[in-house]
Amino acid sequence: MPARRPAFREVEIKLPVSDITALLRSLRHLRAVSRGRVFERNALYDTPLSDFRRRGRLLRLRIETPAPFWGARGGSRRALLTAKAPVPSSATSRYKQRLEREMAVVPRRRWTEILRSLGLRPTFRYEKYRTAFRLPGLNLDLDETPVGNFLELEGAPSAIDRVARTLGFSPRDYIRGTYWDVFVAYCRRLGRSPRHMLF
Repeated sequence: MPARRPAFREVEIKLPVSDITALLRSLRHLRAVSRGRVFERNALYDTPLSDFRRRGRLLRLRIETPAPFWGARGGSRRALLTAKAPVPSSATSRYKQRLEREMAVVPRRRWTEILRSLGLRPTFRYEKYRTAFRLPGLNLDLDETPVGNFLELEGAPSAIDRVARTLGFSPRDYIRGTYWDVFVAYCRRLGRSPRHMLF
């Protein structure tokens, strides 16, 4: 990532969603503004020795394409390269916290080749439909995945707690893990070996 691009401190949680229709009704009641729905293809890249994973770091290439559905307009078409690093002393927090740098990249098709030329390989691929919403000071992302539906809340802890409570959730419902963690837990319950989380 360019050195001039500052790292952003990401604070978020995931919430399990059992009824999308009811959740969308609640989001409309809160006057959350929709920013559209996309289909995401994500790939995490690492060295052959998993150096990034061992250091708690992540490098992700995400390709988004518009996917309008149930009244949600299609989002933008873009590719994003994201780097994440651990935040010191966040292990005891009830929120997932990472340092993040992200940039839009073009052309989209070349980045797989570029990352491979650097000795990096895709280690985990996952897909999801994401409908993005916005409230003042808070991003809300409804993710439909092959292993269930989740609502990600990202913003200040006070805003996360307030909106989660309004939607009927408590801190006991907070999921701090990544989608890899969610997928591994899902596969473990079914007695499967985790590979890629694809539709």
